[in-house]
Amino acid sequence: MRKPVVGVVANSQLMNDQYQVQATGNRYVEAVAEVAGAVPLIIPALPHCSGVEELMAACDGFMFPGGRPNVHPEEYGHEATEAHGEFDRARDGVTLPLIRACVEAGQPVLGVCRGFQEFNVAMGGTLHPEIRDLPGRMNHRMPPDGTIEEKFALRHTVKLEPGSRFIEIFGTDEVMVNSLHGQGIEEPGPRIVIDGHAPDGTPEALTIKDAPGFALAVQWHPEYNAAADPVSKPLFETFGRALMDWKYGAARAAE
Repeated sequence: MRKPVVGVVANSQLMNDQYQVQATGNRYVEAVAEVAGAVPLIIPALPHCSGVEELMAACDGFMFPGGRPNVHPEEYGHEATEAHGEFDRARDGVTLPLIRACVEAGQPVLGVCRGFQEFNVAMGGTLHPEIRDLPGRMNHRMPPDGTIEEKFALRHTVKLEPGSRFIEIFGTDEVMVNSLHGQGIEEPGPRIVIDGHAPDGTPEALTIKDAPGFALAVQWHPEYNAAADPVSKPLFETFGRALMDWKYGAARAAE
């Protein structure tokens, strides 16, 4: 039985400050391979290179990972400001229509950090450019100093809503997570269900109402210690089972 294929969306980056490349972090592809039990395939975030239908035919599901550039505010009807930071319009052009198409088809999708924000924008929601500026909010950004282990260390709890799919996955209604983001959800899209909040009220986990398949996203970074972390491991394992169901359920239906 062949493993399912997961498209991991890349980010545009400059190599040596001159040469444009498409890249994603090793931790993302390792989490997909080692915990979800799938074959990771890095997807260039270049809309002119492949269409949504071609991508969905090539992959059994997708992970939308974090990235330094933010979703452009024009995608949710806001004007760009200095606080919005850097953008990657090409990634917006791939991820937003791909999320919508996968959700409608029931093809498994998992969002992480920027991917969490992309889910909300794809479903008609808005983002705040700098949530630490909001009254009563903590600074959710990555600590500027320390080792990589210290930067990705667990920093705050997430309280899950009663009846949430995440409680079923984690086996508890409160989990500890890391925190490495500056933006956050301002207004949830009409189909966005906020399943978990940080202690300061920041949305941290979501599902999509009436999605026929796996469509979950988290604001934290579960990929960092996915094989050992008690929250990350069941999340990627559940994603892996959904991928298998999609791959072999679709194959049986075609027979």
